[in-house]
Amino acid sequence: MAYNNNNNKQTRQRRTVRTTPKPKLKIIPLGGLHEVGKNITAFEYEDEIIVVDCGVAFPEDDMPGIDLVIPDFSYLTKNREKVLGVVLTHGHEDHIGSLPYFFKEINVPVYGTRLTLGLVETKLREHGLLNMVERINVNAGDTVTLGKNFKVEFIRSTHSIADSVALAIYTPAGLVVHSGDFKVDYTPIQGEMIDLQRFAELGKKGVLLFMCESTNVELKGYTMSERNVGGIFRQIFEDSRSQRIMVATFSSNIDRIQQIINCAIEHKRKVCVIGRSMSNVVKTAVELGYLKVDETTLIDPSEINKYTDDRLVIITTGSQGETMSALSRVASGEHRQVEIRPGDKVIISASPIPGNEKNVYRVINELLKKGADVVYDGIMDVHVSGHARQEEIKLLHALLKPKYVMPIHGEYKMLITHRDLVMGMGMPKENVFLMANGDVLEINRQGGKILPNAVPSGQIFVDGLGVGDVGNIVLRDRKHLSQDGLMIVVVAMARYSGEILSGPDIISRGFVYVRESEQLMDEAREVVCEALDECDRKNINDWSYIKTLIKDTLRDFLWKKTRRSPMILPIITEINA
Repeated sequence: MAYNNNNNKQTRQRRTVRTTPKPKLKIIPLGGLHEVGKNITAFEYEDEIIVVDCGVAFPEDDMPGIDLVIPDFSYLTKNREKVLGVVLTHGHEDHIGSLPYFFKEINVPVYGTRLTLGLVETKLREHGLLNMVERINVNAGDTVTLGKNFKVEFIRSTHSIADSVALAIYTPAGLVVHSGDFKVDYTPIQGEMIDLQRFAELGKKGVLLFMCESTNVELKGYTMSERNVGGIFRQIFEDSRSQRIMVATFSSNIDRIQQIINCAIEHKRKVCVIGRSMSNVVKTAVELGYLKVDETTLIDPSEINKYTDDRLVIITTGSQGETMSALSRVASGEHRQVEIRPGDKVIISASPIPGNEKNVYRVINELLKKGADVVYDGIMDVHVSGHARQEEIKLLHALLKPKYVMPIHGEYKMLITHRDLVMGMGMPKENVFLMANGDVLEINRQGGKILPNAVPSGQIFVDGLGVGDVGNIVLRDRKHLSQDGLMIVVVAMARYSGEILSGPDIISRGFVYVRESEQLMDEAREVVCEALDECDRKNINDWSYIKTLIKDTLRDFLWKKTRRSPMILPIITEINA
């Protein structure tokens, strides 16, 4: 009996012991979800934060005048004392392009592979930040420690740029694997294939969460190897012996550029690189040894006319039809050094990013009108993607065997497709976290929970040297001006009496051509005069009221007459009289 009493006493004591719940890891995407580009994710545990990637997005058609779109860093800026560093997966613009703007707010070390940091250094040099930011070079297979809560292992991957890595992020809450951008290329142009063995080893250790890219998840099968493009290029070069060849591709696709240069050397052609970003990347890649080319093969754009068509290859930017790119300026006849001639062979070695299709086809049409022979994806396989399709994505999921999955890097429809794909592999629906920018995922081994819209997120517009000074209101005004034009009403009034001394004069910009619309302009002037007479009769001298009345009256009149609504800007000049 005494034994049983003691046993019960011990049981009661065990029941009263309370364990303190362990903190959860917070995963905070600030870009890259429900969109393509602008990739950035923060990982927070207790009082420490690390940031993975920091990319840009390029402006859409409804963003007139905008040069770049960067993430909203305000959450990280507010918690800058917690931020330990930035870890990079690879050197594409949508993963490194926002770093100069980030470092102007938060100066912390940046970790990346050799080529990635080489491209970052070019950006920092342009912004005058090169000597301010600590850059820590890592290799695939290395592990670095950040603070007391984070260790990051860099895993060899393959993508459309060399030195790409995936990340294994070790935290007290569990192991998180971040795929970066990847594809399973068994025959890469340089370096070794993706380290599938390491993914399998991590899967045996136990992966809490797999964050996997979703860019090509809607496409079945496997993505072709980059080497396939090399064979197509050799065929095109062989069939175009007497033609001048021009190739447009992504400036960061160094393996593609290498294959173009190899074909040029085989056919005894000189290579000229045009386009600012292309020149910068090629220079960096050559200096670091990632592009192998004889110095005598590369020529300056000023030397183009020294060589016959059969001795020349031009590599250029503009594969996405960007308005100010070298290829767009060549197509429109505005490039200072290169002019399209009938018979030129132009290869567009890229597929249009969603939303860029019209720009790309516009450039193709302009090139065809000038007599060029244009080859693009769809006519021949002159491009392969750097992103994994369904079978490659499934392979990594099978090797890692994660408890939870978070699809990343893609529009909402891509994230949904990714969820359905892993559910087809046996993943419970509740273990797949579909998130949006600004959501926070709190997760540990006991479970995960999404906190919707928990932190600020969104788009910051870069226009020239201005960062964030163009907001939604300014953008709305720009759209209004671009769609309907501007009407300026100028009136001179006596300071004290309110008497109209001159005007109203009406100026039209982008609305109607005045010389062909004199009757409309005369009637508009009469409408404004009537509004001013009404103010005079009522003894109204409040300028804000007068401006509003002019604006509303003229807007109603123009809508009835033209079914258009230009921006109306009343200007009242005060004169001492």
